[in-house]
Amino acid sequence: MTATRLCLVRHGETAWNAERRIQGQFDVPLSAVGRAQARAAANALAHEEFAAIYSSDLARARLTADAAAHLLGLPIRGRAELRERHYGVLQALTYAEFAQHHPDAYARFLAREEDFALPGGGESLRRFAERVNRCLDGIVAAHPGGQVLVVAHGGVLDVLHRRASGSPLSALRDFEIPNTALNWLEIDRGNWRILNWADRSHLDEALDELPG
Repeated sequence: MTATRLCLVRHGETAWNAERRIQGQFDVPLSAVGRAQARAAANALAHEEFAAIYSSDLARARLTADAAAHLLGLPIRGRAELRERHYGVLQALTYAEFAQHHPDAYARFLAREEDFALPGGGESLRRFAERVNRCLDGIVAAHPGGQVLVVAHGGVLDVLHRRASGSPLSALRDFEIPNTALNWLEIDRGNWRILNWADRSHLDEALDELPG
């Protein structure tokens, strides 16, 4: 058996998610709703057998992973490479403020221009995707035939859904990325496929406030 299964989980809700405020790599904690979501996701996964748990090192992802790690009895392997995309000067703005103060950048952002680097030291979509995919390739290679839990961010899950579905980075998003939904992928001999996506049957509520 060489196939590796990944369960991808976007972190629990934060106050900034509720405000539609861009977090990027700012270290924003979970809200009370987010902490409850993390516990619900952990309970939904308690019967699963995982070889490892990986998480972005940002607090909102790490705290979400903590709930599952406690129930599963596994350590969390933090990876800075699983951080959200760096949004440069746009971090801490709401999407409405982004559109108002940086209209040209906002238009290029919505158009999903792959090589457009966000102003103020932000990442381009292409560079961000390369970082994420390089990290996941290492995780998959380390666990052939295993099942791995990965807790990260909306942008990270966006990149991986596109990799598994064959959709280009530049295409408008036509799939959901709710907070703490369960998303299952299988990788077999380098071939990625989606087994189940955006399962939120364990949740009372979950945001997907990300732009397309």
